[in-house]
Amino acid sequence: MKKSELIEKLGEKFPHIAKNDVEKIVNSMLDRMIGALRDNDRIEIRGFGSLFVKFRQGREARNPKTGKRLTIQAKRVPFFKAGKELKELVNKNA
Repeated sequence: MKKSELIEKLGEKFPHIAKNDVEKIVNSMLDRMIGALRDNDRIEIRGFGSLFVKFRQGREARNPKTGKRLTIQAKRVPFFKAGKELKELVNKNA
């Protein structure tokens, strides 16, 4: 699902809220989540899952096409871990 599709579905579910307001709410929520991850905060949504940041050490690698050695810089990477309820709902009729 794309962000525009989410906004559309929420607009259909809550017709008394203007579509522009729904878009502002979704954007505000996503901006706050991004800010929390930037600050190394963990985001936990009960029944859905949690988002957190892991640190990856820098390392040496090589380009498989040319064989040239590369240095990959250390970086922070966002991760998502699905919650128990979400896992159960996804597998309910599998």
